[in-house]
Amino acid sequence: MKWSIRLGTAFGIPVFMHLTFLLLLAWVGISHWIQSKSLDAAFAGILFVIAIFACVVLHEFGHALTARRYGIKTRDVTLLPIGGVARLERMPEKPLEELRVALAGPAVNVVIAAALAVWLGLTGRMEPVGRLSVTGGPFLQQLLSVNIFLALFNLVPAFPMDGGRVLRAILATRLEYTRATHIAATIGQTLAFIFGFIGLFYNPFLLFIAFFVWIGAAQEASMVQMKSSLGGIPISRAMITEFHSLSPENTLAEAIDATLKGSQKDFPVIDQEKIVGVLMQKDLLRALAQRGPGVSVADVMQREFETADASEMLETALQRLASCACNTALVASRGQLVGLVTMDNIGEFMAFQGALGKSRP
Repeated sequence: MKWSIRLGTAFGIPVFMHLTFLLLLAWVGISHWIQSKSLDAAFAGILFVIAIFACVVLHEFGHALTARRYGIKTRDVTLLPIGGVARLERMPEKPLEELRVALAGPAVNVVIAAALAVWLGLTGRMEPVGRLSVTGGPFLQQLLSVNIFLALFNLVPAFPMDGGRVLRAILATRLEYTRATHIAATIGQTLAFIFGFIGLFYNPFLLFIAFFVWIGAAQEASMVQMKSSLGGIPISRAMITEFHSLSPENTLAEAIDATLKGSQKDFPVIDQEKIVGVLMQKDLLRALAQRGPGVSVADVMQREFETADASEMLETALQRLASCACNTALVASRGQLVGLVTMDNIGEFMAFQGALGKSRP
């Protein structure tokens, strides 16, 4: 993800922090200092936010490590001001597996809350349940309350929260997967409407949650519908076979000429019949603005890129393109580059398939 810095690696999974997270820490520190005029209070506020997000990271690793049991890799975990994101390469296809992966995150928060409750009870520092609060009280007791809140909030049955996936997994044990997703997304958007309506009168933050849930539900339903439409279709049926390639010695000026002569946005880079990289349009534009048109393609191209076999299913290509920071995958057959597949041409293929389906009696 752009504007992210790497914090380290745990269990073989890279952990990143989006730079906007630093703005959250700064805002919390300044807010506490304004209220109390105390650096100790500002530091305590920042430390509490860090502790909360440490629990969020553990929540995401609950998803990631459970998914690993089913052969699903996690590309990375990223901390954002609104929470954490574990980028799984794909979601489990079996409903019970998806149910376990979805519940693993909230389960981690429940375990953390239980461990804190036991510790506070043993040390005699546990306040009565009625006094538990996310915003007030001793540090560990606040953290206990936050973990209970995180577990409950994430179980709201609405995408993109874990509860939406739990609901879809339960429905999918009885219904076809696409139908289960549609029902779960509809329920999620209904809840989003309710959140938004309440937020208009009581809490503006609910408006943000409503927007987040509405968009997440729509995207999940759309993605599953696309996957269903592409099932059983090989990449070779939809890939672009007429394309232009560049060599590492070409300049960006030559890449501009190739772009303007056609509709191609990203270019494979070939050196002695071997694929060595991809020149992405976004990198081309950035390099032109910063370094000019005389720079060589080799200095700008991406050396890590997505590849696919022509015999793979189009659904697989869609999943990989959706989960990577790229728009194009290079398609090979017997070691030779035979085509490109992009999000745009997958969309066009689906549009034509839909039109053909409507024309059939």
